[in-house]
Amino acid sequence: MAKTDYQSIDEYHLAFPEEVRIRLETLRQIVRKVAPAASEVISYQIPAFKIGKYFLVYYAGFAKHLTLSNPWSQEFLSHFEKDLVGLKVSRAAIQFPLNQPLPKALIERMVRFRKKEVDAQIK
Repeated sequence: MAKTDYQSIDEYHLAFPEEVRIRLETLRQIVRKVAPAASEVISYQIPAFKIGKYFLVYYAGFAKHLTLSNPWSQEFLSHFEKDLVGLKVSRAAIQFPLNQPLPKALIERMVRFRKKEVDAQIK
């Protein structure tokens, strides 16, 4: 049975093969760059970042992809619509296949957009 009681993001990352772990750490570093004051937490047994009481983003690793997730706003989905062509996207998750390069610049722009949304909620 898969482990489901992760206590930290480091512990979560260690459950994956090195190739996936490197990608997960890249996602983590992007979020840290954009929102250095965000708190790292485990929520729903996956890594997440919070600013105050608001969730910025979640991410997770799978056998064939990584996901960046959050209940995306319609503004977010509309803003990134062209960038997301070719990716599997739902109202709450965006999948990045492991057999393709991780679009770091796009992910950074998405996290920046989410940070603006969270900052607006805090005010």
